[in-house]
Amino acid sequence: MELTRRSGLPEVELACLPASLHNRPERIPDAVRARIRRARADGFDRLFVAYADCGTGGLLDRVLEEEGVPRLEGAHCYEVYAGQAAFATLADEEPGTFYLTDYLARNFERLVWRGLGLDRHPELLPVYFRNYRRLVYLAQTQDPQLDARALAAATRLGLGYERRFTGLGELEAAIGPVGAATPRALPEPHTSRPDATDATPLSAQALPGSHDLSPQGARSEVRRRNRPPRAVLS
Repeated sequence: MELTRRSGLPEVELACLPASLHNRPERIPDAVRARIRRARADGFDRLFVAYADCGTGGLLDRVLEEEGVPRLEGAHCYEVYAGQAAFATLADEEPGTFYLTDYLARNFERLVWRGLGLDRHPELLPVYFRNYRRLVYLAQTQDPQLDARALAAATRLGLGYERRFTGLGELEAAIGPVGAATPRALPEPHTSRPDATDATPLSAQALPGSHDLSPQGARSEVRRRNRPPRAVLS
């Protein structure tokens, strides 16, 4: 919510989808479609999805093209927090990198450890993380408690640890245009069936200068009671 205030969107409403969807990314497209349609039923016709692809393999883009709604650019939130160039460098340095954000550091036990079933089947740890070498904590805030949690997560996973302070990265630039006085026009909704095979991915230039939001922080729908009404869904 602080981000929307700083971006000149003080009257927005934030509605979140479950972060646990990131453990089952095949469910993200349908969940996003349902939330878009609910927002429209509530009278909001200006929407923005604050998800990146988030592991859907292009299926989210198909839904968004059919619904006529843009999203953050990029593959995942790590790219938007770190910045496109910096994330590419991190990936080149060590492809076997597991990333945490503030949200994931705070909720590591629930979303990663229990979410992957490692509390019940610790023998799966070397299976899941066999090809990982390090954990990089992309910190949005200067919080010693979160730093300690991230380090503890790396130790628990048996990975090397590195911390990079990113702040909000490129996220603020991505959200800002949603409330601009002359916002970019949304694409027309696709008219084919939801399971149509002729849908093409939404252009990566839906919002210039943006990339990805992934929780893996909050997934949210932001809507502004204004003319025209606006919503941001992530």
